[in-house]
Amino acid sequence: MAGVSQFNQIFCKTCAVAAPPLQSGAKLAFFPANSVGVVGKAVGRVRVSAGEVNRGRPVVLVRTALDDEWGPEKVEPEGEGSTVAVVEEEKSKEITSLKKALVDSFYGTDRGLKATSETRAEIVELITQLEAKNPTPAPTEALTLLNGKWILAYTSFAGLFPLLSRGTLPLVKVEEISQTIDSENFTVQNSVQFSGPLATTSISTNAKFEVRSPKRVQIKFQEGIIGTPQLTDSIELPENVEFLGQNIDLTPFKGLITSVQDTASSVAKTISSQPPLKFSIPNSNAESWLLTTYLDEDLRISRGDAGSIFVLIKEGSSLLVP
Repeated sequence: MAGVSQFNQIFCKTCAVAAPPLQSGAKLAFFPANSVGVVGKAVGRVRVSAGEVNRGRPVVLVRTALDDEWGPEKVEPEGEGSTVAVVEEEKSKEITSLKKALVDSFYGTDRGLKATSETRAEIVELITQLEAKNPTPAPTEALTLLNGKWILAYTSFAGLFPLLSRGTLPLVKVEEISQTIDSENFTVQNSVQFSGPLATTSISTNAKFEVRSPKRVQIKFQEGIIGTPQLTDSIELPENVEFLGQNIDLTPFKGLITSVQDTASSVAKTISSQPPLKFSIPNSNAESWLLTTYLDEDLRISRGDAGSIFVLIKEGSSLLVP
């Protein structure tokens, strides 16, 4: 605007123009008869004023209305920047509150397996509100945020429920379901970790992904991996377990467990040294797509091709703390 201001100063200066002598009976075309010596109205794009008459020759002052054409220079109201900062701060606080409420609603649902219809409705409402405030509208253009290990906190995907239900079997527990994204190599690894009194193991799938839109990636699975069981050196058996609504006393089995503990320790070293078992994935189940509808530094919400919802929390986030 500095250049425009200088431009205005150059061409908006008042200049004097000598009018030709008035003929007898002639009228001044620019003004009414009684307007000599006063500022006249703007005519079109020019303001004209008559100066005092000098020796019978009127002096006509002409000033261009360039200022009127460009308009006054806009000045940002004081405090507007601080207003924007306040709005952003309020939005951030609201997002933080919604995230906490969402994570709290997962309590007792076992990643969605045991969620009631009322709880699911509440979760969907909170997810919808967060999606409307998504701070990363183009997640696939923010691969550094996508990068890393994400822990599954909740899903509505029924295909995972049989897997999750295995954690309800006696002595078997699903420790963790995670997705690790390598944004540099465009790879995805989905992993499930199981634990029991005798060993821990994992099942994983490796896949490649392609960016198809600002929010969508196409995933092509390549192989599955069954991790080598890691036998525990010290077998710990609970006093009782609940199975099909019945409490089963495991005290009689403690003597048996003690007798095989030495054998288990030696076997553990042998099995742990074996490579994991890999298998190919059939082409019919080899592809899928994923739509990321919310993403920030510690929370990700995705929707799958079957309309299912996945809520994942970044490893190390405070949201994972119970």
